[in-house]
Amino acid sequence: MNEGKKTILVTGGAGFVGSHLCERLMKDGHRVISLDNYFTGSTDNHVPGVDYRNGHTKDIAKHILEVPDLIFHLGEYSRVEQSLLEPEIVYDLNTLGTEGVFKFWQKHKMKLVYAGSSTKFGDGGKNREASPYARTKAQNSELVKKIGEENQLPYAITYFYNVYGPGERSGVYGTLIENFKQQYLRGAPLTVTLPGTQVRNFTHVDDIVDGLIAVGEGGSGDEFGLGNDMHYSILEVASMFGVEALMLPERRGNRMQSGLDTSKSQALGWSAKRSLKEHIQEFIKVHPRGREIEKRILLFSTTFYPISGPAEEALLLLARALPSVQFDVVTTAFSRKAKHAAHPLSNVVVHRLGIGYSVDKYFLPFFGYHTARKLNNKHSYLFAWGLMASYGSLAAIFLKRAVGIPLLITLADQSFADVSVIRRRLLSAILTGADQVYGGDSAQEEHASVLSKGKLKRHSIGDGDAFANQLRFVYSDILNKQGKIRAL
Repeated sequence: MNEGKKTILVTGGAGFVGSHLCERLMKDGHRVISLDNYFTGSTDNHVPGVDYRNGHTKDIAKHILEVPDLIFHLGEYSRVEQSLLEPEIVYDLNTLGTEGVFKFWQKHKMKLVYAGSSTKFGDGGKNREASPYARTKAQNSELVKKIGEENQLPYAITYFYNVYGPGERSGVYGTLIENFKQQYLRGAPLTVTLPGTQVRNFTHVDDIVDGLIAVGEGGSGDEFGLGNDMHYSILEVASMFGVEALMLPERRGNRMQSGLDTSKSQALGWSAKRSLKEHIQEFIKVHPRGREIEKRILLFSTTFYPISGPAEEALLLLARALPSVQFDVVTTAFSRKAKHAAHPLSNVVVHRLGIGYSVDKYFLPFFGYHTARKLNNKHSYLFAWGLMASYGSLAAIFLKRAVGIPLLITLADQSFADVSVIRRRLLSAILTGADQVYGGDSAQEEHASVLSKGKLKRHSIGDGDAFANQLRFVYSDILNKQGKIRAL
């Protein structure tokens, strides 16, 4: 893109792909404006010389007073499985946000390059309705075409295929390759969702940027696929790291085939040139594998089998599906029936505390802490996990403060309605003391945010970070299938 200096707007310019695109456009001598709400973007991705505007794309007219020559619209929600857990956010970013961009485009009549999603073509198009992300991206790509043709506006629609490269994200909104890298570095198992034979076309971010530049210069219309012709199964990718894979139960929204077509992009002179295998080999040369850690989790629950609710039942199903992962459960006896109950799963060891009555829960924060500390001295845990913000999680908070063990809390079907003053203080201490807290839906998370004095925690939990994210996805899916709550 070198036919004279242009003013170019990149939505999502502080994100993974957007920052690489901004850097290339700056090198080509253009004036570059980024509009990003920093939902997943980061100031760490800022490129010198780019004009960064912090704002939502639904308010684009308020933030962008200039009339750009070209818009690259990359600023949408972009994770398939996570979108199942937060459809409201997907609607806000991908429907309302993109609606604002389309209105801006129609008013000023510049060229729009839209970053569609390859999920639209996966499994012969069957997966376009499999997740809020896939659905909204397919709808938006079709809306671009409709608006462009009806109003004779210049446009082009690209489709990315599993982007990887420098600056990838890990964690909740991370890419598969970066999550594998983090698990490799930390000595954690590489988690692969069953069946593992699902195929992807992994494409280096520099190849994606080459394609965007080519389409921005000469592309018109739909179906500019930007993907590497070489495809691999997820198990094949895991094997490139030379590490044993830990198989996780199958999840919703997980397509088997990509459906790649790059013919229109290749007609512009573009092709993917970088190799995933070489990229991983270079990574392994430079970065040694972390010391292998135990596949062991320290779990806290006020009650447990045989006295259990949806949260505990889902955990048992998760443990049954992951026989190579050890779960040490710190809980109460709570009843005479439960006090001496044997647990049926060999990878779940239950440490019951108390005399066998419901009052046991009041002593769990103290006795549970001491028991957990002894266990922590004996084992190397990936992380601690509190099932719901309750007395068990309070014991976990005490342990975290004493020894620094990272703590995940999931709220499952927990109610925050009509909370007493004393319970409000208890919940506040738990929610503010954890490293990560995840609610059952946006309404529950909103109530929990109030109790935690702001946004719920989403900090790294160290060695178990990528592993915890994968387990949380599976746990959430189990709860969803039970019909107990909509998502985790």
